[in-house]
Amino acid sequence: MARERMARSALDDNKGASVVSRPMVSRAVASRAPALGFERSSPGIPDLDRLIHERIRLGIVSALAANASLSFNDLKRLLQTTDGNLSVHARKLEEARYIACTKSFEGRVPKTEYALTPAGRKAFEKYLDHMEAIIQAAKR
Repeated sequence: MARERMARSALDDNKGASVVSRPMVSRAVASRAPALGFERSSPGIPDLDRLIHERIRLGIVSALAANASLSFNDLKRLLQTTDGNLSVHARKLEEARYIACTKSFEGRVPKTEYALTPAGRKAFEKYLDHMEAIIQAAKR
């Protein structure tokens, strides 16, 4: 019963939403992509750091850019995601050395802390510059 309500609620929240696997870029922006220094993987879409661009990973990196460190539970609560989803995305960022994971115990309770690495901060700043250039090109 509770699962049915949750499933219905999730469906209601997503009414009218479409699933898009790639970001949409206007033709005007796409035509300026070479002038902006963007390479294109396919016509009309400049390459973004796909590792950061995914929604949950972008949320993780953004939250860590604004905080010195955050616990697993803080990130889970902030991003409103599941343990499994967060751990998979965090692991990908950790493998790329964008974030660092520190595991410890508080009493007998395990605690996982995440922090943005210098490489992660640099990649995030590059991503933000890239997005700002796309926005500026779209305004022209």
